[in-house]
Parts: sequence; C-alpha cells; structure tokens
Amino acid sequence: MAMLEVKDLEVSYGMIKAIKGVSFEVNEGEVISLIGANGAGKTTILHAVSGLLSKDSGSVTFMGQDITATPAHSIVYLGMAHVPEGRRVFAQLSVLENLKLGAYTRKDKNELEETLAMVYKRFPRLEERKNQMAGTLSGGEQQMLAMGRALMSHPKLILMDEPSMGLSPIFVEEIFSIIRDISASGTTVLLVEQNAKKALSIADRAYVLETGNVTLSGDAKELTNDESVKKAYLGE
Repeated sequence: MAMLEVKDLEVSYGMIKAIKGVSFEVNEGEVISLIGANGAGKTTILHAVSGLLSKDSGSVTFMGQDITATPAHSIVYLGMAHVPEGRRVFAQLSVLENLKLGAYTRKDKNELEETLAMVYKRFPRLEERKNQMAGTLSGGEQQMLAMGRALMSHPKLILMDEPSMGLSPIFVEEIFSIIRDISASGTTVLLVEQNAKKALSIADRAYVLETGNVTLSGDAKELTNDESVKKAYLGE
C-alpha cells in the first residue's frame, strides 16, 4: 500500500478548474517530483493534499487513512509536514522560536530537544543564528529554517514546494544536498520544483503536469531522457 495515494483529485478556484482528475501515489522511502510549467497546478496539489484547500472531488489517503476532508492541523499530527512556497517563516520571531513552533505536535520535551539537536546538526547555520530574528536571514537561510521547522514535527512525509526558488546557485546545491540527506534518513519526500533538471536528478519517480492534468509519469531517469521532457522542461 502506498504511503500517499491521490485519486481523481479535482480542485477549483471559483469557476476555474485548476486540477482536473489527477491521480498519483508516493511509496514509503521515495522522493517523488511533480514537474511542470508555472500554472500547471503543482502548488495547488500540495495545498489540497495537506488540507489547506478543499477538494471538489476525488480522494487523498495517507498511511491507509482517508484524509480528504481532514483539516491541515490534524494532518500534521498524522505525520505529514509542508514546506510552503516562499518559505513563510515568522519574521518577527527568532530562529529557535520558529523551530519550536514546528514541534507543536510533540509533547515529550526530551524528544523535542533531541530533534532540535538533529536539526541543528543538519543545518549548523540555524544553530549559529538561533537567537536572530528570522526575517533578517538570507533567502537560503530562511529556506533552511522552513525545512528545519517542518522536520521538527518528525514527519513521515514532507511536502516541499519550490525549495530552490530565488536562491543563488550555491544555495540551490546546498538545499538539494539536504533534501537527499532527508530522504536518506528515512523521510519520504514529495517535491514540487521549477528546476526540473535538479528535481529529476534526486527523484525516484516523477509526474509531469500540464494545465491541471498528469500528462506523463515514470522513472525519473527515464523522464530525464524523454525528448518531450528535455524540450519542454530541461532546456535541451
């Protein structure tokens, strides 16, 4: 059984049908990429999966449980975390306060401290800046903070929306290296990323979206060599 199963998902914004019957699955331990042009519906799918948007029809099942109508805060308790597009850190709070907010589902104080230590080990810069206001961090550091905040809930599945957006090439390399580490440590990843070449380089499988439909899916390496994908998304 897949960890996450999305079936015939449809989502609208008013009269506009943004997602038109999308189906896909994510198995435990995988990195799955959703790729496509701006406006293809990638972010909308993540918002629908994590409970931030209501669905017109279709179903979302996580860990064998139907979460189609489950509110976002309850989904976090089930073991899913969402790193939103644009990072969305709490600018007026410190790095440490942001991280602790990510752990609101955790009740064991000792366990929380262990997780904080793990996050600091993965993101040394966050420990160096733990008392700094989040709004004063660079874009790359804010992205690290958003990822670290999500990891504080100890998720089984982490959704990442455009983690490399607006970052320098050096930070892009660092962020993708961290995503690889997160996957290697046992967390399943569903990744939305405009940089299709980077996304496919770390994914096991991928789904190509066009105007709210899945038009292609398969092994990430095979899709990297697909002529239509090369032409549309890889600049080749």
